[in-house]
Amino acid sequence: MNAVTETVAAELVSGVEIFVPLAKLKKSPRNARKVSHGEAAIEALAASIQHKGLIQNLVVKPEAKEDGTPTGNYLVTAGEGRRLAMLLRAKRKQIKKSEAVRCWLDTANDPSEISLDENVTRTPMHPADQFERFRELADGKGWGAEEIGARFGVSAGVVKQRLRLGAVSRKLLQVYREDGLTLDQLIAFAITEDHARQEQVFENLHHNREPWIIRRDMTASNVSADDRRAVFVGAEAYEESGGIILRDLFTPGGIGYFEDAGLLDMLAIEKLREVAVQVQAEGWKWAEAHIDYPHAHGMRRFYPQTVALSEEDEARLDDLSAEYDALAEGYESFEEMPEEMAAKLEAVSDEIDAFSAKRSAYAPNVIANGGAFVILNHDGSARIERGFVRAEDEALADPKPEPEEGDATDPQIGEDEQPEGGDEDVQDADEDEEPGKPISDSLTRDLSAHRTLALRVALAEQPGMVLIALTHTLTAQLFYSYAEAGCLEVRPTVTPLGSHADGIEDTPLAARASEQHEAWAERMPRDVADLWGFIVGLDEAKRIALLAHCAARTVNALRLPWDRKPRSLQTADRLAGALALDVAKDWTPSVDSYLGRVTKAHIVEAVTEGVSEDAARRIADMKKPDMAQAAEQLLSGTGWLPAVLRTPEPEGADPAPVEPEDADSVEQPPEVEDSEASYAVAAE
Repeated sequence: MNAVTETVAAELVSGVEIFVPLAKLKKSPRNARKVSHGEAAIEALAASIQHKGLIQNLVVKPEAKEDGTPTGNYLVTAGEGRRLAMLLRAKRKQIKKSEAVRCWLDTANDPSEISLDENVTRTPMHPADQFERFRELADGKGWGAEEIGARFGVSAGVVKQRLRLGAVSRKLLQVYREDGLTLDQLIAFAITEDHARQEQVFENLHHNREPWIIRRDMTASNVSADDRRAVFVGAEAYEESGGIILRDLFTPGGIGYFEDAGLLDMLAIEKLREVAVQVQAEGWKWAEAHIDYPHAHGMRRFYPQTVALSEEDEARLDDLSAEYDALAEGYESFEEMPEEMAAKLEAVSDEIDAFSAKRSAYAPNVIANGGAFVILNHDGSARIERGFVRAEDEALADPKPEPEEGDATDPQIGEDEQPEGGDEDVQDADEDEEPGKPISDSLTRDLSAHRTLALRVALAEQPGMVLIALTHTLTAQLFYSYAEAGCLEVRPTVTPLGSHADGIEDTPLAARASEQHEAWAERMPRDVADLWGFIVGLDEAKRIALLAHCAARTVNALRLPWDRKPRSLQTADRLAGALALDVAKDWTPSVDSYLGRVTKAHIVEAVTEGVSEDAARRIADMKKPDMAQAAEQLLSGTGWLPAVLRTPEPEGADPAPVEPEDADSVEQPPEVEDSEASYAVAAE
């Protein structure tokens, strides 16, 4: 209707419908709502009116001056939000301010009571009904999220969330209507539209119905989008191969879940094999692709050997180093430099790295008979581990000289080959026996036992030589896999940690350990037979450093539910205290490393200890994912650690050794001069 009802105030009759120009409508000073409508609410009303017209009229009362003379304007007693929405449409040039607005004239009732009544006496729609109606609009009318959002003044993202909730099993929606589920729990079920799966998880829930538990059970057979396999393969390649990704519309960033773990594994292996082909093209005999490091490979590993650069390369490297220092002088980072200078410095740095890489190389026979593993890193990148040689190829990769005649490796007669009569017959052999015939095994054992005992006594009296022998034994096994190379029956056990903590092998701390090992490996002699002389030739500081490296690799402080070892763990605590170990330098509590894997009570406890009780109270009522994220930020830089990672405070100094009453009566071992000369004699 285009006509506007124009009536004189004296002729107005309460309880009739009139049409008033938008420009003549004003907010009533007696409106019960003092907190104004939010922008989102006005946007939604404006969208609704634009697409469906004014569904509900405004309630108005004529405005009058103090003397009762009408001003020609009308005060909106009920419908202020709709008035503001109409003004918003006028501001956007969708309508004119002269637009006729349908109103209900009421002069009989108290304006304040009418305003209060409209906002109080109503029952909002249950969210489940809203979700289902949105779904009906999408299914029945074929409207997309953008269209529905435009008609209701909400974003397409919000519409998608409501559509997903409307697609939850009718059984679960009814439980939600009856307050058997919270909205957060319903959202957790909405991660997938598989009704059978939703109902199965619901039936299996126990007393603990935390949303994160529901989400975990709903995606138990799926793979998170931040999983290393998903990162490595990529969503696009996965979907092109027919994979389906479940999108979580209710978490920041919309994390997804790859539905087909088998397909994802296959694609990851295929991509790793492509990398392996490139690695094998370097000349390696073989290259294998694995998602996880094959700890049980049982192969000996060779490392690159130091290679001297040519004089030309050394000169070029010196020039590049001088050029780099000149360019970098006065700047602390690339960001501070002019763009052209930064690019030039980066090019120089790359060339220096190329020359540095030439300082070490694998021996040609190692490459020709060895191989490499291509493994998937925790961060979704490919990691290449080179230098492994299979048992059947070791002789080719590390050829040994043939034993000379009369060497100890020559075969000897066994006990079962002795002449009748046993050892006595051998000892009383006739003079015409075969010249050079070896002594019997039983006599060899007898004599070697005496020599072993003598070695034990002598070694115990020379602590300096123990250092060499022990270092040799550990090094031979850790770097050469030769348990028989040393004569000390000491066996180092290096327990892999990757199966106990996902991604630990890809941390900066693991990189430091690997760099230390490879640095020593590159200095080792090629043949284990030369190892003794190598260790003897080290100065004492380096020898101790090598022993420390070997011993450190055997440390095991794992706490395993099936392997109770309180005394070992107590010793590990004492070792940590003696080392003043501070794990906080290399580990921080994050959602992935700790906070997302413990209960809300543990998170509150962590923030209480690491920050303050007030900070813990502020996050106590948050949802679990939000609480974990907030706690990660609060604990950043505080140095807080879980109890398992803390170094215990020393209980007191270790008791001093008890001196015997008569020290002179105790036989002391003779003093031995601990010198390089004694090492040299032993080496001979």
